[in-house]
This record gives sequence, C-alpha cells and structure tokens, in this order.
Amino acid sequence: MARFIRVMPKAEYHVHLEGTLEGEMKFMLAQRNGITLPFADVAAMKASYQYHDLPSFLAIYYDGMKVLVTEQDFHDLALAYLAKAASQNVLHTEMFFDPQEHLKRGVAMETVILGISRARAEAAKLYGISSGLILCFVRDLDPHTAMEALDAALPYREHLVGVGLDSDEKGHPPGKFAAHFAKARAAGLKVTVHCDVNQENTLAHIRQAIVDLKVDRIDHGGNILQSPELVALAKQRGLSFTVCPSFSGQVRGEGGDIEVVRGMLDAGLNVTIASDDPAYMGSEYLTEVLIRAQRRSNLTKAELLQIERNAINAAWLGDEYKARMLARLDIFAKAWA
Repeated sequence: MARFIRVMPKAEYHVHLEGTLEGEMKFMLAQRNGITLPFADVAAMKASYQYHDLPSFLAIYYDGMKVLVTEQDFHDLALAYLAKAASQNVLHTEMFFDPQEHLKRGVAMETVILGISRARAEAAKLYGISSGLILCFVRDLDPHTAMEALDAALPYREHLVGVGLDSDEKGHPPGKFAAHFAKARAAGLKVTVHCDVNQENTLAHIRQAIVDLKVDRIDHGGNILQSPELVALAKQRGLSFTVCPSFSGQVRGEGGDIEVVRGMLDAGLNVTIASDDPAYMGSEYLTEVLIRAQRRSNLTKAELLQIERNAINAAWLGDEYKARMLARLDIFAKAWA
C-alpha cells in the first residue's frame, strides 16, 4: 500500500509555502541575510516546534518567516518545495503564501511574487510539475492591510490563480473579507477559505463560506460533518475540501471523535488530502501524509484513487490539462488493477 501511494500521481492544494521552510534552509537563509537565530543547530530548532493549538502553532510559523528577505530567498524556498513535490509524483500543486507578514517587514510584493514565480517556471522545466499561487489574507491582521496586499498583488495578476483566508479564525469570520473576495473575483481570481476544525462558531463560518461568499473550495472544513444540511449544500455545489490529516484530521463529536477523511468520503464529499505546513509537522510531505491517512482511515486503493481524482478535478486549471492528468491517473490505476 505504501508503494502504491508513493507511485500514484497526485495533486495538492493546501500547502503554505512558508510552512515548507525546513530548518536547514532556515539556517542557510539566516546566514545569507545576516540574521542570528536563537538556536545552536537544526535539531534544537526543530525541538522548539511545540504547539498545542492553532495560535501557538502560528506564533512559531510566523516567527520562522523573518529569514525570507530577498527575491532569491523566495525563489529558493519555492523551488525546494516543488522539487520535493515532484519527487513524490505530484503533477500539480497550488500553493498559499502570506504576503501581509512579509510586507509588514518591509519586503515588497514584487520581491515575493517574482521570486516564487521564477521558481515555478524553473520547476515546470526541470521536473514537469505545474503549479499555481494563492494569495492568502491573514485574517487576524487589520483587514485594511489585507486590501493593501491585494492591491499590491493585482499588478502581478498573471502569477496568481486565487485568494484564500488563513490564520487565527477566532473572531474573524469569512464574511469579514467579503469586499476583498469580491475585488479578487472581479480580477478573475478564484476564492478559497480556511475553516479550521473545532473553532469557535465553525459551522456558522462554513455556512458563510458556502452560502454568502460562494467560495470555490474550502480548506479543512471537517466540522461540516456535524451538519447534514451543510453537507447537502456542499454536495449540491460540488465543493472540494482540502483536508490536512496531520493537523486537522479529526473533529470532536458528542459520540467521540470523527475521522474527517473517512467521514467526508462516506458522505460523498469531494475530499482531497494535503500536507499543510510540512516543515513544522515532522517533515511529512504529501506521500507521508497519505500513508498515515490510509492507515488511520483504512482507505482502500479505490478510495485513494478517488481522492486523487477529486484533487485533479478541484484544480484551478483548464479542462484539457485536467483531462491529461486524469488520463495519467487512469493509466496508473489500470497498471495496478
């Protein structure tokens, strides 16, 4: 089964580029940019990655970004992730980035987007992996700074496929960013929203995302399993969910915890699986996450293939390109039949 998963063609849509910043690269970039890190070595740094909830994780995650300064830094970060993804037979990926966290440090939007985009072009030539870039609004910062980030990014519209919404959800519902999403849609961008598991007012936030904002995808979203009405609405709209079992694989229920991947499959939802922030989650990239999810949810090969079909169909790409990826998956399925 593990070999099947390793070889299987894949796609990934819930990965934060800054969350792929491995300790070795962090030390290298710090040295290159004259930044002193408060750790003796990589092992000590990784040992410090201790978190118990979303806010404690985010504190570590945002602190790690300070070594990203130049266009070359963002290029190197993106190329390292794309090389890793391609080595795991990821055919296509759409990656999040958090420009507000860089802008407030004085790093220009041009520096961030052009560095990542140069890496995307190189990876396509070197590894054959296609990719898209999703600008995420940091929901717990001033919404005005999110609009400033969007305005700064729109001159580079050709490098983006969509916008998203991440970070600490408490007190920051998706509807708070309705104007931001409307402006992004007017520019031809897709929209997705993080609805992290077991958060305050989580079902209300999922409802806003589906009904009011009419998002194109939902990131995480596992608590939808607690609402048959919302499940029906999501199925009616054909919504896709980007689930990250390493961080949000279970939701709390009255009768005990619910496995999100298994629950969504059984409910007929378009579930996809992704790695989220692998550098901060044991360096488990998509293959390792899928292997763990298969064991925890007792996934069959047919279900794994369905998850990847869901992923390919969820891509913000033209139908012709998606058809080619589906054909590759079908060839793989027949070879393993």
